[in-house]
Amino acid sequence: MDVNILLPYQVFATLGDVTNLVIETPSGSHGILPQRLDCISPLVPGILTYQQGAQQSQFIAIDQGIMVKTGAQVMISVRRAIRGSSLQKLQQAVKQEFLALDQEQQALRTVLAKLESGFLKQFSALSKH
Repeated sequence: MDVNILLPYQVFATLGDVTNLVIETPSGSHGILPQRLDCISPLVPGILTYQQGAQQSQFIAIDQGIMVKTGAQVMISVRRAIRGSSLQKLQQAVKQEFLALDQEQQALRTVLAKLESGFLKQFSALSKH
């Protein structure tokens, strides 16, 4: 799969030959393999895990966002992302930077994510007809 990670102001990463991808969603972790059907999913702050070819798993800390898979293309749009040298450092970064929001801001983000997700699901269903 080809994975593009987009930030509001730039392309964070373009990853080719990704053989598996693990994302964090409001309902838990989900694995994405190349043969998976097309899908759309909201993302929560967490660690994105991926593997390219026969290499070891690699990690990127991401803020909330959305993932769209169409064919072999995966687009991930997030507010912030951090690439780190170790999993422990990335987990600390997620806790310190992404989860340190006040309750009002978290509630607003949740409502907006649900609206985005609902809109995209309806749009996807509409485009199939």
